[in-house]
Amino acid sequence: MRGWLFVDRPSDISAGTPRTPGTAAEVGSLPPEPPLADVVTPPEVIPPAVAAEADAEPTGGTGRKKGKKASRKKQGYEWLVLVAASLAVALFVRGFLIQAFYIPSESMVPTLVKNDRVLVNKLSYKLHDVHRGDVVVFTAPPGAATAQVKDLIKRVVGLPGETIEGRNGSIFINNKPLDEPYLPPDVRSRDFPPEKVPPARVWVLGDNRQDSRDSTFFKSIDEHSIVGRAFVKIWPLNDLSLL
Repeated sequence: MRGWLFVDRPSDISAGTPRTPGTAAEVGSLPPEPPLADVVTPPEVIPPAVAAEADAEPTGGTGRKKGKKASRKKQGYEWLVLVAASLAVALFVRGFLIQAFYIPSESMVPTLVKNDRVLVNKLSYKLHDVHRGDVVVFTAPPGAATAQVKDLIKRVVGLPGETIEGRNGSIFINNKPLDEPYLPPDVRSRDFPPEKVPPARVWVLGDNRQDSRDSTFFKSIDEHSIVGRAFVKIWPLNDLSLL
């Protein structure tokens, strides 16, 4: 066994003449035991396989450490690439496709209430025209923005080229009453004089007609100011619904 030395003691080695126990001559003929310092320790014999394994341990251990370090470094790079790619996708989606907005006021009650969250499709009006009845998010016109609110959310009611009017609590388009099934039957709109909507502009109103700063205050809005169409309410979760 490695680490242990087995040495035959000289006193146990026969002198070459068989001994008969109990005779004094034989006892006296035994050579004196040499001092321990005169015993030569034979070189330890290590099997070749064990020696090769022992020689390989330092190199193998270092290799394993290097391998683990390289593996951790590779994993770190992979996570870095994954996070960067996820961030890039999120920024792309937010910038060009879909963005979440929260509702800061009561202007769209009962369709949307304060602190609701909606998703806005920013690609919609690059594919088709604005439709009447769409709920849209747009950049607040001059005088309508505040330090906290830069964007507004309203419903499109009047389209380019149409004449819109608020009369007796109802909305008239080209002198015909507008059917608005998205509103509760008891909702009454503000009265306002006939107004022709210019080209590339739309007339927007809040569903809470008596408590909304909308086109009855700042007139029609430029279609290019529209961020996108709100198409689904995502919060609260128990009231998830399409718009």
